[in-house]
Amino acid sequence: MSQPILLLNCGSSSIKYQYLDPAIGVPQAVGIVQRIGQDVSTITHEVGEAEYHDERPFANHTEAVAAVVAMFRDHGPSLDHVTAVGHRVVHGGAKLVHSTLIDDDVVAQLEELSGLAPLHNPPAVAGIRGAQEVLPGVPHVAIFDTAFFSTIPPAAYTYAVDYDTAQRLGVRKYGFHGTSHSFVSKEAAKFLGRPLEETKIIVCHLGNGASISAVDGGVAVDTSMGLTPLQGLVMGTRSGDVDPGLHAYLVRNGMTIDEVDDLLNKQSGMGGMCGYTDMRDVAAQIEAGDERARLALDVYVHRLVSYIGSYIAILGGCDALVFTAGVGENAAHVRRPVIDRLKGLGFELDVHANLVRSREPREISTPASKVRVLVVPTNEELAMARETVAVTAAAE
Repeated sequence: MSQPILLLNCGSSSIKYQYLDPAIGVPQAVGIVQRIGQDVSTITHEVGEAEYHDERPFANHTEAVAAVVAMFRDHGPSLDHVTAVGHRVVHGGAKLVHSTLIDDDVVAQLEELSGLAPLHNPPAVAGIRGAQEVLPGVPHVAIFDTAFFSTIPPAAYTYAVDYDTAQRLGVRKYGFHGTSHSFVSKEAAKFLGRPLEETKIIVCHLGNGASISAVDGGVAVDTSMGLTPLQGLVMGTRSGDVDPGLHAYLVRNGMTIDEVDDLLNKQSGMGGMCGYTDMRDVAAQIEAGDERARLALDVYVHRLVSYIGSYIAILGGCDALVFTAGVGENAAHVRRPVIDRLKGLGFELDVHANLVRSREPREISTPASKVRVLVVPTNEELAMARETVAVTAAAE
């Protein structure tokens, strides 16, 4: 049965979208609206090989969603048969732990969570309101980045800070990239030919943003991102783990809180250390003898290996280590040093398989490796579409 879904991923000044039937798995249309709220906004709409553009100001997300609907009306495919709209929401907090139909109460809860995700939740709410206004006749579903990690036990999500303060302000680990981690862990179990419930899997979602998760029997038990997406691994522009005292040190030395936040989120990570955020550029610089690029990659790998070792201990073993997302799927020069440093735990890399590029799940470890190492492409949009269908079906 055809159940086409319109998927919206709203940023502060952009909307990425796809029109996707999860039964088919291939998007019928994709697009992006950029520069919302500025003097000149743009929209790009792709249908097959055809690409359509428009430039005019969109004052807010409601106008931007209306422009998206107009693109479908003018250039196809028709939205007459859309069954639901799925909205990516970064932060669901401690209460919104499952994908859910959106009503006024859900929107109110998302607004309350804006303090935890000031860069992400307000645009999501704006997009939801805009889409509900433009497409009022179909159900709208919120899919939360944090939901998959709602199963993490208290010992893993609790920060060792004053209990009353933590309770009052909602200070705890939440985790992000959950849609990807959930999808990839399931696909990895299929590749292994084992029931998900019988697997211990570590997923490394390595893109410009990066996180790692420990998944026991399909249930997340730990992850690297925390209260915000800043914690954990080294990323493109984000520092990942630093001494919490660094914030006070920088403020005492003349920086404002906002400047510190900007430094750690936008001027750190690989870009901050060596000036390059794209791992292909980092590899080229290393080849050219750039020592800062070499150090940056070493720091990146060291951090990732330390998390992998920790999660093997937490899981009590590991059936598969899985790489996914842009860097994880494509950067053989990143995967190799990671696996080389895990040799003491029985990992063994097939150096030739590691160089193969494919959009299909594949194994890059040798038959002698005690832990299987996989590369599994993520597909967050397909996962969101499936979630949207499941939620609407359950509500009928």
